Amino acid sequence: MTRSKFQQGLRGALVGLCLCAVPVAAQEAIAQFSAQGALSPTELLVRSTTDIAILAPALTAFVEANPRIAITYEQWGSNALYSHSRAACEGTAKSADVVISSGVHQMLDLVNRACASPYVSTYTAALPSARKWRNELWGITQEAAVIIYNTALVPDEDAPRTRFALLDLMRRQSAQYRGRIATYDIERSGLGFLFAFMDSQEATTFGGLLEGFSRVDAVATCCSAEIIKGVERGEYLIAYNVLGSYVASAPHENLGVIYPKDYTLFLSRAFMIPKTAQRAEQAAQFLDFLLSPEGEQILAQSNLVQRQDGIDPSLPQSAQRYISIDITLLVAMDQHRRASFVEKWRATFGDELR
Repeated sequence: MTRSKFQQGLRGALVGLCLCAVPVAAQEAIAQFSAQGALSPTELLVRSTTDIAILAPALTAFVEANPRIAITYEQWGSNALYSHSRAACEGTAKSADVVISSGVHQMLDLVNRACASPYVSTYTAALPSARKWRNELWGITQEAAVIIYNTALVPDEDAPRTRFALLDLMRRQSAQYRGRIATYDIERSGLGFLFAFMDSQEATTFGGLLEGFSRVDAVATCCSAEIIKGVERGEYLIAYNVLGSYVASAPHENLGVIYPKDYTLFLSRAFMIPKTAQRAEQAAQFLDFLLSPEGEQILAQSNLVQRQDGIDPSLPQSAQRYISIDITLLVAMDQHRRASFVEKWRATFGDELR
């Protein structure tokens, strides 16, 4: 596929986004993808937390390579997508053919509730064990959780290279950074909850981070794009645990990116074929495409797959923490643990939740 043809197809897909991006139920936006001139293609319904514009190159390439399949792509928030997918599993809502979510713990819970269809192929078998679960859930991306800061407003000596440095900054400069540090609202964002929960399991600094966030009246908000724009505009000076793929998806002015050197979390978005999918065969084709060398290259160009040579070379491999898709993530779904965790979070952020 030539570059001009690819760009032409992408422009067509984005026109569909402009025409269809209207609120429907809990959907944030809808877009249609089909090959030019395709006649009566099979329609594959994909629901995902990934921003349409970021996944559009992969969607466009797939339908051009498979003109007999068209994609209706619905962009959802992670909590709403989990709730709707669970309802579809129980037969009380319309099922998607594919569900892709950054709320990996929520996806694992769906698999544990027998909501997924198994599938095995050469590509799924080649995935490392940390990126698949029971042949029913597959990690299709590799994305870092980074710290970002406004380079025009934050002195280089203040830019926190580790969580310990961020803690020290919030102690030393609490007045300067009051209300100007942001992170995800874990009640509104499944991804934000997952990152915060992994921090609580991984780091001795987590309690100190909560204390520091409280001291500087940090802001918990949603979502990746909003936080990034807020830092770029100078509304926030620093943001913690932001998806690096979203930062790299478009050029930004005055935006610095830090891979924390104490450890950096890496996420794999989870792909599931629901047991109630009407187009399971086509869904499996889409999965194999994303895991194929061609699909991985397109995802890498969209910064959804972070290859080793694209990671900050000063970050040692020992500091790279990949969130495994395994049964331990179900701990994050335990109702009592979640309630206790959210209570601590509310005590930290209080009225700063947005």
